[in-house]
Amino acid sequence: MTDLEGRAFVTGGGRGIGKSVARELAAAGMEVAVSGRTAEQVEAAAAEVGGRALVGDVTNREDVERWFSESGPLDLLVANAGTAQGEGSPWERDPEVWWRTFEVNVLGVHLCCSAVIPGMLERGSGRIVIVGSGSAYLPGQSETAYTSSKAAVCRYGETLATALGDRIPVFVISPGMVRTGMTSSFPDDMPWTPPECAARLVRALASGEFDALSGRYLHAEHDPPESLRGRIDEILEHDWNAIRLRRP
Repeated sequence: MTDLEGRAFVTGGGRGIGKSVARELAAAGMEVAVSGRTAEQVEAAAAEVGGRALVGDVTNREDVERWFSESGPLDLLVANAGTAQGEGSPWERDPEVWWRTFEVNVLGVHLCCSAVIPGMLERGSGRIVIVGSGSAYLPGQSETAYTSSKAAVCRYGETLATALGDRIPVFVISPGMVRTGMTSSFPDDMPWTPPECAARLVRALASGEFDALSGRYLHAEHDPPESLRGRIDEILEHDWNAIRLRRP
């Protein structure tokens, strides 16, 4: 795996996928800051990777602006923080609970990207990885808040990449079905993805080797770095790894 340098920031880095990504980036040589709402988790994760702990709410603009002010210039943003809230029929759910999912999964990503992009543009370098989900496009879903919010953030990442052009690569990844606190109630026979896949993909994207795929949707298990290396031209030629409405 490629060694890295510079500073990375991982939102939702106190547990689950975010914590795995923070470990991988630190092991690669990056200085890593992690954020989250639970101080104990965030501080433990930061201590483990020898990085900085920043506590707060990803949907709170003041918290986000403070994080990026304290963390200094960044080479990589991993917008990982996400949530899936509520139980029962979607139409019976409290609208505030339903909307909270959008606030975390979409507004949180936008606030972080908006905070970090000006500095990246000024320095002429940087990369952004947004953690999406296969729920954005897979059929048969019944949870309206989570699926819709992930569809929105996938589209957000693609259009942000277009707006930034070749100045700052932006990637949207799906970590796959990973065993975390959010998926603890799922049955054992689900198509589980090894937890290290997402972390390894983020590490590879941070290296710059796959910048040509900016704006593409990449799946941690189905698009591992060793496979992507030989497929970049093919993906671009056929417009693959993109969510499209295709008419006959």
